[in-house]
Amino acid sequence: MEKAAAQGLYITSTDAASGKTVVALGVAEAMSRRVRRLGVFRPVVRGGGAVDEVVELIRTRYRIDEPYEDCVGTTYDAVHLDPARAVETIVDRYRDLAARSEAVVVVGSDYTDAANSTEFGFNATVAANLGLPVLLVVGGMDRTPQDVAAVVRVSRQELARVHATELAVVVNRVPAGEQEAVQREVIAVFGPAVGHAGPVAGPGGPGGSAPLVFTIPEVPGLTAPTIRDLVRSADGVQISGDPALLDREAANLVVAAMSLPNVLDRLTEGVAVIAPGDRTAGLVPGLLAAHDAPNFPALSGVFLTGGFTLPASVSRLLDGVHSPLPIIATSRDTLQTALGLAAVRGEITAEHPGKVETALGAFARGVDTSTLLDRLQVTRSVVVTPLMFQSQLLERARSQRRRIVLPEGTDDRILRAADIVSRRGAADLTVLGEEEKVRTRANALGLDLSGVRVVSPSDPDLVEEFGQEYTRLRAHKGMTLDRARDLVQDVSYFGTMMVHTGRADGMVSGAIHTTAHTIRPAFEIIRTEPGVSVVSSVFFMLLADRVLVYGDCAVLPDPDAAQLADIAVSSARTAQAFGVRPRVAMLSYSSGESGSGEGVEKVREAAKLAHAKDPDLPLEGPIQYDAAADPEVAALKLPGSPVAGRATVFIVPDLNTGNNLYKAVQRSAGAIAVGPVLQGLRKPVNDLSRGALVQDIVNTIVITAVQAQGHEAGSDNEKSAQ
Repeated sequence: MEKAAAQGLYITSTDAASGKTVVALGVAEAMSRRVRRLGVFRPVVRGGGAVDEVVELIRTRYRIDEPYEDCVGTTYDAVHLDPARAVETIVDRYRDLAARSEAVVVVGSDYTDAANSTEFGFNATVAANLGLPVLLVVGGMDRTPQDVAAVVRVSRQELARVHATELAVVVNRVPAGEQEAVQREVIAVFGPAVGHAGPVAGPGGPGGSAPLVFTIPEVPGLTAPTIRDLVRSADGVQISGDPALLDREAANLVVAAMSLPNVLDRLTEGVAVIAPGDRTAGLVPGLLAAHDAPNFPALSGVFLTGGFTLPASVSRLLDGVHSPLPIIATSRDTLQTALGLAAVRGEITAEHPGKVETALGAFARGVDTSTLLDRLQVTRSVVVTPLMFQSQLLERARSQRRRIVLPEGTDDRILRAADIVSRRGAADLTVLGEEEKVRTRANALGLDLSGVRVVSPSDPDLVEEFGQEYTRLRAHKGMTLDRARDLVQDVSYFGTMMVHTGRADGMVSGAIHTTAHTIRPAFEIIRTEPGVSVVSSVFFMLLADRVLVYGDCAVLPDPDAAQLADIAVSSARTAQAFGVRPRVAMLSYSSGESGSGEGVEKVREAAKLAHAKDPDLPLEGPIQYDAAADPEVAALKLPGSPVAGRATVFIVPDLNTGNNLYKAVQRSAGAIAVGPVLQGLRKPVNDLSRGALVQDIVNTIVITAVQAQGHEAGSDNEKSAQ
């Protein structure tokens, strides 16, 4: 119990509009990077069989195996009937969950119970009885900095009254330009010892330090409802458009009770239009045209009121134009619909993946999670799960953002991945394509690429500069300027030239191009690192409890001994850069000195060359896979080896072996294969599978950003040495 309590955190708010879900989600994300068994718990939920959406969101996103019923304490009805007994029930149920978890996010009640006027006091009492430190969430909207400080002061008094311990204060939804003022006023509540993010002296949270203070700015998209939310509120039915766009936020509402020209004057980006259903003949074609027009804002949806049947001509038009714009019919009248939709507030749930990414990005920008969890004493697990590895990579990418170019701006998967990466703040992205077409398509898909740069590969100034530079680089091959100008307008060459000239730190491509098309320009322009003769690749194999590295499974068909040695050393460096301690096994069909033959001799020679390149690298070869991975087999075949039975980096003798190996492990062990990740280039360029899913592309962008951090650090070290 004591261990679970020390690694639990009670998140509670002072009012319903504070945005506590953003903070709960952010804390869960941060904890998931450190622990394998994360738990989520809500002390009080609605009864009647309703499923709490915050619990479900965190359970689903962070793959928590605990049944929903074990993640909740009691109901509001039970609290009303007997508050003391309800607290006892909550404590018992929390203890059961905490005993099976390494860390628990406890999310206080939602202020949806109008009958309970002392809800904050009840949450404070529960936190005290659970023995958990409190993270206080205060809403900053419609409050002056002084008002926020006053709320914090009163809340502290209530926490002290019931002997609850404060860990941190997060002021959420702070208006633009007021973060410093809010922070200053709140810090003054605690006295001069309190700091923004670092450990400070004074009484308060765990370790005898005063509470931490953080601020998160207002992000309008988080409180804006999606079209799906509005459809549900209006009891509407979608009669046209792309169902996937129901998850786009409605930034505003416009009632179209006027002529079309006046409606057009009132359209803004992301607006949802409410229109009488008996005025569709002229209005609907005009709205569709405006939505598709590049010089008009993109709409989020159209609501037709009154329950009218569309005229046959309008229905035929909708069938013919195939517009993705969602058009919704409702039986309610216009006024009733407008009032109802205006009251809908956006929620962050599993149904709204875009909001989840935006929320996590906002939290990460405002809260120093390392300091928060260090103060909470959440220690890192020795086990690394796939979720932990991916989450840790994302955090590393976000800590030092790098510029990544995505050449394939015509592919919807690339645009969707760019939306996610941009929302999370993991990299500064450039998408290649014609800006009008890219942004129109992004708007049609309901994506937010406002933070993404779009560059045309036909930009005359860049084409000229890149053409001259490519001519210089390839002069020994007879390259002419005219040919170079044509060649650099190919998106793979253009993106590679952006990396070469310092306009980007890395490139990710291959969703719609072959591997050769993607990496040939990198071979010609960026070239290999000093001391590396070949470009190769690795896959990160994410098993249930650890991460392994396999190389080379994607680039070199049949490397010779010298190339295999380069692959081994490069793969070890890649593993080290991504937090995997390298112990290298050079695979063959025999172990040690037990076998002979051309294949074994190649691996044996490669192992000697790799040792010479990096004498301190733990490396064994030739070695069979079972001896490399299984301690019991290793004790029989290679006793005393520092690598056998404990290998983390597996080097295959050829592409045939490697490709089959990683796919066999992927399927039979349920591993997640991330890659291929190219290594050996001076700057990172990574190739996608043409069947890549959006999440695969996101992972590759994040990995490329982390590689770019390492390349920059290496370049700085080289300069210092010189």
